[in-house]
Amino acid sequence: MSKKLILIIFLNFIGFLYSQNKYPKDYFINPMDIPLVLSGTFGELRSNHFHAGLDIKTQQREGLNVFSSADGYVSRINVSLWGYGNAIYITHPNGYTTVYGHLKKFSPKIEKYVKRHQYEKESFTIRLYPKSNELKITKGEIIALSGNSGSSGGPHLHYEIRDVKSNILNPMLFGIKIPDHKKPKIQTAFAYSKNDTSQVNRSNKLVNIILKHKPNGDLLANTIYAYGKIGIGINAYDRLDGALNHNGLYDLEMQVNGNKIFQFTLDKFSFSESRYINSYIDYERFAKLKQRVQKCFIDYPDNKLSLYKTIIDKGYFTVKDSLDYKVTLIAKDFAGNQTKLIIPIKGKKDTILVYKKIKKTPYYFKANQNNSISDSLIHVYFPKNIFYEDFYFDYSYTNGIAKLHNSSVPVQNYFNIAFDVSKYSHDEIKQMYIAKKNKYGKLNYLKTRFKDGKLKASSKSLGNFTLTTDNVYPKISPKNFKENQWLTKNRYLQVKIFDRGSGIKSFRGEIDGEWILLKFNPKKGTLTYDFSDKVLIGTSHTLKIIVTDNVNNSTTFTSTFNRKD
Repeated sequence: MSKKLILIIFLNFIGFLYSQNKYPKDYFINPMDIPLVLSGTFGELRSNHFHAGLDIKTQQREGLNVFSSADGYVSRINVSLWGYGNAIYITHPNGYTTVYGHLKKFSPKIEKYVKRHQYEKESFTIRLYPKSNELKITKGEIIALSGNSGSSGGPHLHYEIRDVKSNILNPMLFGIKIPDHKKPKIQTAFAYSKNDTSQVNRSNKLVNIILKHKPNGDLLANTIYAYGKIGIGINAYDRLDGALNHNGLYDLEMQVNGNKIFQFTLDKFSFSESRYINSYIDYERFAKLKQRVQKCFIDYPDNKLSLYKTIIDKGYFTVKDSLDYKVTLIAKDFAGNQTKLIIPIKGKKDTILVYKKIKKTPYYFKANQNNSISDSLIHVYFPKNIFYEDFYFDYSYTNGIAKLHNSSVPVQNYFNIAFDVSKYSHDEIKQMYIAKKNKYGKLNYLKTRFKDGKLKASSKSLGNFTLTTDNVYPKISPKNFKENQWLTKNRYLQVKIFDRGSGIKSFRGEIDGEWILLKFNPKKGTLTYDFSDKVLIGTSHTLKIIVTDNVNNSTTFTSTFNRKD
């Protein structure tokens, strides 16, 4: 055996060992001391993003202990109404950072640190970056109680591991084991024609492939007849032990006649690329049917996803007349369970009976150029590269509604929309805002600003937009007390707030003229004050709460209560 061949074998072996040992398997412990059951897996397909961690079920309740996975220090703390809600970031000596989201309450030392800064800044929502010597943490230390804060849809712990470049990594790569003996499920499969000369079953449009289940759980498709360059997409999910949730796949592979031409693996990605999920799925089908079809091909030239591990000819393959092909799709979970789908294809050049229909309009947008729409009432500016492909843009303005194409076309970044409001008075403009109108007629506020005689806003999705007015003031009502009531035995003071127009922008609370920390729960619409925050002097006290909506309508609530600390 030659020295060169020995060297190649040795280097390949070293590479294999490196890939197997790249991530420490015994460094991090589980963040909870309950059996780990997941409601969400790493990289799971979500709206406009890949899921960035593991969602750990907390037995349908809040208040369970959350532990630090390793020694380190708290490097960031967020208190937010949305997103991860109450979240802790711990940086570890090995360079990784663990993230714990949707928390109910921080541990006493972290809570004290956060509350001090909230009172200093007079703000409930806050983002803090402690120094490395301020909040040191030991492995297994209780750092918080699990909760349902932020954009959580139910009690759970969101758990992440990030590297030094803030890339998000699959926690299962670090040896966190989740019981899983179930194979992924492939529900449907589709064939896509690449161009006007391609066809599947004499159609140039999307074709639903008929599937048959085999006794072992794999699937066999009915033979399809095709010609030209085509691609395949599937709708699939995974399930883990102990839960009924439809979770995401870990790996999707496609072979044509035994040759791998596509592989997509969810092990690591960056936040900057996450929105490109809309180029990975069949976004039009998702917008219309809420079905996420994973495309085993790349049809957009500016796709920046790093999750493609193998991609030959962008995942498309060419079917020639009179030749037979076998396409094999393999859907895998992290535990190694897999399901195969075999699609037999016979090459047959035939007359195409069904063509894609393209609606032509006066506006043809090129993805790599700036585009705009402008008339006497509205101006919309689309920066280059926010669309994935060139297309005819559908625009109209009727009865106060600006139709900006439709929601079936994905948008990668913000575009700007402006309405001319020069005909309105200053007082009228103060209560106006731009809203996006959904298919049910509900108006959703867009952050609106006034400049140069126009109201302006930005959006990341197409659809219907309009100008509307909010002249309804927020409402504030006491929840657990009455005027002049004695509250000495009460731990908390709570009010309900509500705004049915543009939505709540800010709130402020005072007792006897001094700012107090009101914790807002937007799911319940409650503001809560904890009397243990500070000692009240005297017995009679005045509560004042000011709530302001997004067009600056403001309501002030005052009440007197009695309490002796």
